[in-house]
Amino acid sequence: MNNNNENDPARLLELSRRKLLIGAASLAGVGAVAGLFPTLLWARTTLTFSNSFRSLTNPYHATFNRGGETYAASQQLPYSPLVTEGNSQKGIADIRALIAKTDGNLILNVEPNDSADARVIIEQCVKAGVYVTTIWNKPDDMHPWDYSPYWVAHIAEDGEAVGEAVATELFEAMGGKGGIVALGGIFSNVASIGRRSGLDAALKKYPDIKLLDFQAADWSANKAFPIVQSWLTRFGSEIKGIWCANDDMGMGALEALRGEGLAGAIPVVGIDAIEQAIEAIRTGEYIATSSLDPYWLGSMGLALAHAAKTGRLDPAKEPHEHREFYVRPQLITKNNVEAFYATSVKATPAVDVTDFWGRVAGPIRYNS
Repeated sequence: MNNNNENDPARLLELSRRKLLIGAASLAGVGAVAGLFPTLLWARTTLTFSNSFRSLTNPYHATFNRGGETYAASQQLPYSPLVTEGNSQKGIADIRALIAKTDGNLILNVEPNDSADARVIIEQCVKAGVYVTTIWNKPDDMHPWDYSPYWVAHIAEDGEAVGEAVATELFEAMGGKGGIVALGGIFSNVASIGRRSGLDAALKKYPDIKLLDFQAADWSANKAFPIVQSWLTRFGSEIKGIWCANDDMGMGALEALRGEGLAGAIPVVGIDAIEQAIEAIRTGEYIATSSLDPYWLGSMGLALAHAAKTGRLDPAKEPHEHREFYVRPQLITKNNVEAFYATSVKATPAVDVTDFWGRVAGPIRYNS
């Protein structure tokens, strides 16, 4: 039999096999080889959504995560949350790994563990062509418009205004006089710094309120609990109120008060409007909290970056106040707690993910 015969079935099969391998190899840079491997094909051609945040045990971040899950489900695309556990190196490494796993076909909404982390994260995203929204923490000298189009927006809070608002509610509940103790978040956190500034601003307006002690509890109920126990022993009846930079620490403080039979007798305030804090306001054990709507943040951060990725939003054409802005807070007290409970706790919060700028409270201000 003539092996040079072009119609030889064995030769045709061999030629076909060689063409397939040569063609696949020549197109490997654009992902054609992935057609031979279903798992790799999924990673390279399917858009993935991800929220990166501190901890699933923190009620605020658990709600933030649910917002991301809901948005990804609405797009019928996979969602891969990343949890830093307060470890900056882990947070950055996990983002790098997910960028590699998805071949950059990723939409990212990230709350950097620390401000300095944002620089590394943004540079990685820009290099890989990943569209990203950041929440809360970033260096003051970094701005989304310097990294267009990939860094779509930065969303923050006016921490000073929020911290002062809940402090004012606390001081009024105390009759404008007496000693307080205060729990702060991570010292280098933008939110922690801003909220402490708000407390200080309120103290200046209420000269008969005395700050007995301030300690950082790193946003954690578990860390707040023993600190407050120690304060109750140390200061006793001098403590007339407790200010907390977030509600998770507020819940730790409240548990310490419950252990001494003082819940409801010593007013407590916090920030974040987690479910436990809302319930405590309803029962009279908590005075006030402030909602920045983590469910909205978890979904809208992804929606903004997704809109830029798909061409529905051109970040470069937006004004600076749409690229980095404060989100409008809502103060919750006994006067409006039932309405908030009905719409945001008992029911799933409603989010219009096409209304990108509806909750903008103004551009971010920097201390010069």
